[in-house]
Amino acid sequence: RYAKAAMPARYAFERGAWPEAAKLQAFGSPYPFVDAITYFARSVGAARSGDLASARMDAEQLETLHNALLAAKNTYWATEVEVQRLAAAGWIALGEGKAEEGLKFMRAAADLEDRNEKHIVTPGRIVPARELLGEMLLEVQQPGAALREFEASQQREPNRFRNFLGSARAAEMAGDRGMAAAYYEKLLVLAKDADDARPELVSAKRVVAQR
Repeated sequence: RYAKAAMPARYAFERGAWPEAAKLQAFGSPYPFVDAITYFARSVGAARSGDLASARMDAEQLETLHNALLAAKNTYWATEVEVQRLAAAGWIALGEGKAEEGLKFMRAAADLEDRNEKHIVTPGRIVPARELLGEMLLEVQQPGAALREFEASQQREPNRFRNFLGSARAAEMAGDRGMAAAYYEKLLVLAKDADDARPELVSAKRVVAQR
């Protein structure tokens, strides 16, 4: 059940397909943390697509599921869902034009996730919260801070496509073309068997060629 909910959410997030994420359908699981995956993806996807009303509705579902897990004394998963709720709240706040509040929520999500040590047998998270924080910092034109968060996230979640992409974009936005090229090169190595037509890879090849 976890994989059934997680795979479409990951597929949308990894491609930045936010309208697609916003339309994912919860299939109804007896495990609240499984349904939370879909509502988290829907809320962030809707917020990043500009549909704040839908994002808020899905965030409310996350709060309900979080409370259910607390009542069941399932501390680990309750905390994981709270991370998702905080992240969703952050993107909603950003969509409302409240950048400082959005960053506060998103940083709280990242810090809480870092403290909630993942057990080796639990399934992988949909996306690192600190990586999402880096993406939000890029949105608000803070590339130096964004790069620090991307690099911090790499310590726990290495070799991620969107992390290398975000790091490269942050370095590029900060005017460090050498570092941008280095991260784009890492991205190309990681995605050496990927579809060459992906716009991210086209951009990466152009920057690396001009190095």
